[in-house]
Amino acid sequence: MEREKHPLDRIDRKMLDILQREGRLPITELAARVGLSTSPCTERVKRMERDGVITGYCAMVSPAAVDKGLLVFVEIKLAAKGADVFDAVRDELLHMPEVLECHLVSGEFDYLLKFRLRDMREYRGLLGSILKRLPVAAESRSSIVMEEIKESSYLPLAR
Repeated sequence: MEREKHPLDRIDRKMLDILQREGRLPITELAARVGLSTSPCTERVKRMERDGVITGYCAMVSPAAVDKGLLVFVEIKLAAKGADVFDAVRDELLHMPEVLECHLVSGEFDYLLKFRLRDMREYRGLLGSILKRLPVAAESRSSIVMEEIKESSYLPLAR
């Protein structure tokens, strides 16, 4: 039997807003900032983790510091469509660590992929590998990012 998920109230949303910006904030400080004592604050965080509202915590790494300064978006168009084809493509792309994001999209192309790479040589090799591995890949179009204006995983929350 599936457990009932609780709706998010104003305090939950405030906690999520703070945790998105400061994921390593001690629970005592989070509790003080939202006007709760430590125990109820801890319970709310645990509940949101159990309910899948909070899906994880991570360290944001500078791409340049780890020699991944080239940001590339690739659109892929398939020659054939169908549930089995989409499943096969999904399964292949899910297991490629170089794929940072993969979205099945509407429009002229079927998939939008995001990569962070060392250089154009690495990109050329990766694109060739992807097109060989995917069933019925027909066409691709790449966009090389010249300047990153904004990148964020922060979700603005209405209060």
